[in-house]
Amino acid sequence: MIKFGPSGNSESFFAEGHKSTVEAAKWLKDRNLDVFEYPFGRGVNIGKSTAAEIGKNFAENGIEVSVHAPYFINFANPDPEKAENSKGYLLQSLEALSALGGERAGFHPGTEGKRPREEGVELIKRRLKEFMSLKKDAGFENKIICAETMGKFAQIGTVEEVAEFCNVDESIYPCVDFGHVNARTLGSLKTAKDYENVILYLQNAIGTEKTKRMHVHFSKIMYSAKGEVKHLTFADDVYGPKFEPLAEVLVKYNLEPVILSESQGTQAEDAATMKRIYFEKLSKTL
Repeated sequence: MIKFGPSGNSESFFAEGHKSTVEAAKWLKDRNLDVFEYPFGRGVNIGKSTAAEIGKNFAENGIEVSVHAPYFINFANPDPEKAENSKGYLLQSLEALSALGGERAGFHPGTEGKRPREEGVELIKRRLKEFMSLKKDAGFENKIICAETMGKFAQIGTVEEVAEFCNVDESIYPCVDFGHVNARTLGSLKTAKDYENVILYLQNAIGTEKTKRMHVHFSKIMYSAKGEVKHLTFADDVYGPKFEPLAEVLVKYNLEPVILSESQGTQAEDAATMKRIYFEKLSKTL
């Protein structure tokens, strides 16, 4: 079943007097949302007891939980010690995910650096294979890790590269950040056909099941000649991309992703907007 929700808490959550994600589950349920992504961008800084309490509240309110691993993960780092640290950060994310009662962890694959890009891609694939053994030994064999498409040219994470990473192991799914894809391609996502091309590529490259159940990040993003600059809100009418044509494609192909809004400060509100748009499109086909 398709699900919509925010990555992190909206500004309105705190403006209403809430202090902690422990209080977020009912707040999201009251807004008819289905999922919450806990961002560990600057490190996994949650205790097991707190994670268990949050997970309990979300389960009781029927809200799925995912996590986003630290941004400084870089499986393409030429320094073996730093690469091992990246494995550790992702493993810590899975530990927190397990305590929260979730299934999915998104992560950034790595950056190009000074070596040829192809070498970085191959290094990421090799280190992901190595990570799978650690993941299994730690008891997280059934957890899904989601390799994210990235928005800056220097970052490894085109749609094609992410598909390669997904083929390393059955538990690696794509995290398609359509805002990143649009920023990296300097505004290529305008029509339903543009989105459809991405979906058809993924279906061919990684199969229909992973594509159907993919992880999705969505927000409008400012970009420059080097790609992503910053996340915006749905109020932006300059950079895009727009969600409406993607919703058409989701309905057409009967896709059931987890869709997280990463809008700047209005992520819950924009997630609710996406859910409304999707079900409006769906209702026209019934």
